[in-house]
Amino acid sequence: MTIPEEVDTPEILVDRDVLQRNIDRMAAAVHAKGLSLRPHVKTHKVPEIAQLQLAAGAVGITVATLGEAEVFAGHGATDIFIAYPLWVGPRQAERLRRLAAATKISVGLDSREAAQAMGASLGDAASDFDVLLEIDSGHHRSGIAPGAVVDVAHAAARAGLRVSGVFTFPGHSYAPGMPLKATEEERSALTQASDLLTQAGFEILHRSGGSTPTATLTGDSAATEVRPGVYVFNDAQQLELERCAPEDIALTVAATVVSRHEGDDVIPRRIVLDSGSKILGGDRPAWATGFGRLLDYPEARITALSEHHATVVWPADAELPPLGERLRVIPNHVCVAVNLVDDIAVVSGGKIVDHWRVAARGKNK
Repeated sequence: MTIPEEVDTPEILVDRDVLQRNIDRMAAAVHAKGLSLRPHVKTHKVPEIAQLQLAAGAVGITVATLGEAEVFAGHGATDIFIAYPLWVGPRQAERLRRLAAATKISVGLDSREAAQAMGASLGDAASDFDVLLEIDSGHHRSGIAPGAVVDVAHAAARAGLRVSGVFTFPGHSYAPGMPLKATEEERSALTQASDLLTQAGFEILHRSGGSTPTATLTGDSAATEVRPGVYVFNDAQQLELERCAPEDIALTVAATVVSRHEGDDVIPRRIVLDSGSKILGGDRPAWATGFGRLLDYPEARITALSEHHATVVWPADAELPPLGERLRVIPNHVCVAVNLVDDIAVVSGGKIVDHWRVAARGKNK
C-alpha cells in the first residue's frame, strides 16, 4: 500500500483488503476448532469494523466498559460481553438496564463483594444478565484463582445473579516464548474452574478465553469461545512475537521525515518522523526492540519518542531517506494508537476509499 497523496501526516491508515483478510482468516481458524469467536472491539472502537467481524461469523462482541457497550449497542450489536470485573452501583445499574432492553448483555465479576453490590444495585433485574466469573490463568491482573470460584459463585447466586460461565485473559502470552505456555495455563484454569462449578450445581454454558497470540492455539477441550482483538490490524508487538507477518499489518501511521542526521562516533545515524507518542502511543514492553517498526524498512528501529517526534536509528548499510519522504510506521500497541485519533482513513489500491469514526474513543466508563 502506498501513502495516498492527499494524506497529511501523521495519520492512521487502514488497508481495507488486509483488514478483511485478517478478519476472515481468524474467523475460519476459530470455526475450524469448533469454537465461537467473540472479538474484543476495544482494539478498534469502530462500528464498521465490528460489522465486518459479525458478518464473518462472530457470535457477538467483547467490550471493556459500559461506555463501549452503549456505543456498539447503538450501532446494532445484539450480543455484548463486558469482559471486565465490573463494580456496579446505582448509576451503572441503570445503564445496564437500558442496555438490556435492546441487547443481550453479559458481565464479568471476580469477588463476593462485587457480586453483592451488583445484585443489590440491579434488584429485580439481576437475573436478566449472564454473569461470567473472571479466572486468573497466569497473567496475575484481575481474576480469582480457579479453586476459589465456587465461593464467589454462591455469593453471586445469593445476590440474585445468574452465573453462566467463566472467562480469563491469558495476557502473559504477550511475551517471547509465552503463547504456548499461556494457552496451556488458560486451558487448565478454565477446566478446573468450570468443573468445580459444575460439581457445585451451576450450569456452565460459557468458557471464554483467548488473546491474539493464543486464539489460534486454543482448543475446545476447555474453551467455548475466544476473544482476540489485535488480530484485525496486528502491530509491532505481534510482528516481533512472530504471531503475524509484515503482509498481515493492516494499520500503519503515515509519517514524514522532518529531520535527518548521518551521525558520528557518538550519535547514531538517524531520522526523525512527525509521528510521536501522541499518535503512536508510548507502550514499549521490556522485550521489545523499539517503540515501533517501519513496515518497509524492517531493520530500522524507533529508539525514542517525544510527543511529536519519533527518532529512528537507521541501518549502517542503508541510505537515509530524504527530508520530506513519507514512511509507514507500525505502532507497538495498536489499541493505544487508535484511541488517540477521532477517525481513521481507509485505503484500498493506494486510494482513500472511506473515513471511519473511532466512535468509542474515550468511552472509559
